[in-house]
Amino acid sequence: MMTLLVNVTGLVLIVAIVWWFWLAEAGRESEPVRATDEEMEVLVKDGVYEPDHIRLPAGEPATLYFRREDPSPCAEYVLFPDLEVSAQLAVGERTPVRLPAAEPGKYPFTCQMQMYRGSLSIE
Repeated sequence: MMTLLVNVTGLVLIVAIVWWFWLAEAGRESEPVRATDEEMEVLVKDGVYEPDHIRLPAGEPATLYFRREDPSPCAEYVLFPDLEVSAQLAVGERTPVRLPAAEPGKYPFTCQMQMYRGSLSIE
């Protein structure tokens, strides 16, 4: 009986972890922030990007500035896989990340372990 209880508890915890990190992202996404100025800063702290949803104009290159305050190794890189862009983020520093002009659409960005998540809406 004890073995069954331990196994059920383990399965519940696995489902909770999968939901939190991969399935609940749409519900956690904040209101989009329009990057209108040239100094758009994204804070990397406490397991999230802030803001985590950024709107940019289509057909124009852009630069986002990431400020990493989380020393976790997971936060060391930011990846924009659909745009083929990645950058190493130094702790306590502001890192410019240059993005190429892109077609309208939604483009995810994540850490290398895909635990930090955000999205770009190109309009």
